[in-house]
Amino acid sequence: MPNSPYLRTVFLVSDGTGITAETFGKSIMAQFDMPVRYVRLPFVDSLEKARKAVEQINTVAQNEGVRPIVFTTLVNMDVVHILNAETRAMVMDMFATFVNPLERELGIKSHHRVGRFSDVAKSQAYRDRMEAINFSLMHDDGQMNKGLEQSDVILIGVSRSGKTPTSLYLALQYGLKVSNYPLIPEDFERRQLPPSLLPFKPKLFGLTIQPERLSEIRNERRPGSRYASLENCRYEVAEAEAMMRRAGVRWLSTTTKSIEEIATTILQEVMPDGDY
Repeated sequence: MPNSPYLRTVFLVSDGTGITAETFGKSIMAQFDMPVRYVRLPFVDSLEKARKAVEQINTVAQNEGVRPIVFTTLVNMDVVHILNAETRAMVMDMFATFVNPLERELGIKSHHRVGRFSDVAKSQAYRDRMEAINFSLMHDDGQMNKGLEQSDVILIGVSRSGKTPTSLYLALQYGLKVSNYPLIPEDFERRQLPPSLLPFKPKLFGLTIQPERLSEIRNERRPGSRYASLENCRYEVAEAEAMMRRAGVRWLSTTTKSIEEIATTILQEVMPDGDY
């Protein structure tokens, strides 16, 4: 692929939303240190759409001179056959790789049909997850103290240390009700946690961050302000960490960690029994 910033095109083909195919495909490709271009082809649920997908994939194969890689989560066997037989690509079928062998092992036929996500949307677990997201949004950045006792986790830390994205990730992925509370200069002057949080210490988890990185993030929002100055960031981070140590609150630095790593650590610390 002359003058191309990527080495291979990867197609993510599904008869539904494509979320499973994307998660599956990107997890596999992350094992290889190479630039990749991803193309999502959702809702490929008919022979006509399958032939259009084949045409698109084969055009890429011809233009790039190498076989694309195709990850699929298709259940219509006629559609699967067209992709396997007519594409000039390496096809990785998740059902053939995982579901079919499990059917043989368990002696149980899988649902193996289109539209499983619509079933999920009707489940109690899905409704609980939506409720958790709404709860986390209402209790973002200390907006509401009412209902803190319903929180599964309460995140604390200085402003812009990663509390909001972590809260929403825990709500979306695990259905947890997460509140987050910023530590502010008034808390540092008192040298203790906000009074409203004291009854819930077992649920508290702290996030911190390197002052240099915090200053960069804050300068994107309020450039040149005292709020974003390195001196102030060093002060706030030092005071927040000292406060959490005195209070015995568990905490970690978000500076070099992905949101997935942060969330996993929180789950292990706050809910070690895996009850979530």
